[in-house]
Amino acid sequence: MRAKIFLLLYLFLFPFMATYSESVHTELTDPKHIEIFHEVTSKIRCICLPSLPIKGCSYNNCVVSAYIKKFIENQIQKGENAKSIIHKMQYGFGEGIKIDPIVEHFISSGNENIVRGLVFGFGETILADPDSTGVNVTIVIGIAVASILMGFYLKKRIHQKGETFGVNSAQLTTDTEKYLKEIN
Repeated sequence: MRAKIFLLLYLFLFPFMATYSESVHTELTDPKHIEIFHEVTSKIRCICLPSLPIKGCSYNNCVVSAYIKKFIENQIQKGENAKSIIHKMQYGFGEGIKIDPIVEHFISSGNENIVRGLVFGFGETILADPDSTGVNVTIVIGIAVASILMGFYLKKRIHQKGETFGVNSAQLTTDTEKYLKEIN
């Protein structure tokens, strides 16, 4: 029984541990550039998961945010500081930004909304909202509901299997409890 509790806690907490881990991949090597990258990516939100800073958004979750991180790296390598990049993400980099390889990729792939946001700015909505409680509560509730539904399904399924094989469901439950006690 104790093992089941630990397994359930792990399954509930693992997504949050992965989300809030501090590691983020960058190809920058200069420590000052890396510091700027971390500052910017912690203040700009993920495009696909707005409750997260882009720093915590992985390539698997959001391909667009991965390209935005590379775009931020390009701006840092051009000499932009964190305050400037954050300001330009809000108010725009201007038409000249269309020569950046990442912006060219967005143009060629038809992602006009992102290009428009980079050229003219995303506004205040691009800033990361540090309070993601609503999303986290929704995820936990969803996992809990799914777990309960799976429990009902499995209980029904075990009951049906017991009847199929001519086994009394009460006896099946007793046998299951006996085996669980032996395992623990």
